[in-house]
Amino acid sequence: MSIAEYSPLILFVIVSTFTPGGATTLATASGAHFGYYRSMPFMYGIALGLGSMAACAAAGLGGVILAFPSLQFAMKLAGSLYLMWLAWKMTRSGPPHLHASVKRPTTFVAALWLVWHNPKGWAMTLGAAASFASVASQPVYLVFTLGCLFGIAAMFSLSLWCIAGLLLARLLQTDMQWHFFNALLGLLLAISVIPMWL
Repeated sequence: MSIAEYSPLILFVIVSTFTPGGATTLATASGAHFGYYRSMPFMYGIALGLGSMAACAAAGLGGVILAFPSLQFAMKLAGSLYLMWLAWKMTRSGPPHLHASVKRPTTFVAALWLVWHNPKGWAMTLGAAASFASVASQPVYLVFTLGCLFGIAAMFSLSLWCIAGLLLARLLQTDMQWHFFNALLGLLLAISVIPMWL
């Protein structure tokens, strides 16, 4: 199969992973407060989580989760509460040398947990599996293709957002600018919860 036949899927994955949302907001904040290298476990957790979610969606697990409204609601609620807690911590933090509320980057396990409790992510990866099932000649190829594409694209996207946060941090000179920046990121993170409920 040629690369041209995969191009619609690749475009879908790129747009899905680069669009601003909870993970990209957290990557920007992490880059601003902790730098790129200290943010890598978080980015690896999100990338692995999204890649494994896409693989599971292609294998059929996503359909099972979406078939049980109570399970879907519980996941949505847990994910929303966690994101709101992170948003609250973010808005209360100051410059990197004062950030008493955010002492370390989000961990690999927390990032993985966050992704797997996101019904929007399940819907997106399940939609990709259903829409692009024809690109793979066998189901196992679809599992592998979706898992790899979503994982790689997420890591690349989060890296760019993290670097953007790092560059923004160099422009912020005063405590007031840092408080405004953190409040804005916290607000964006809180807003990112809304699409999960629509």
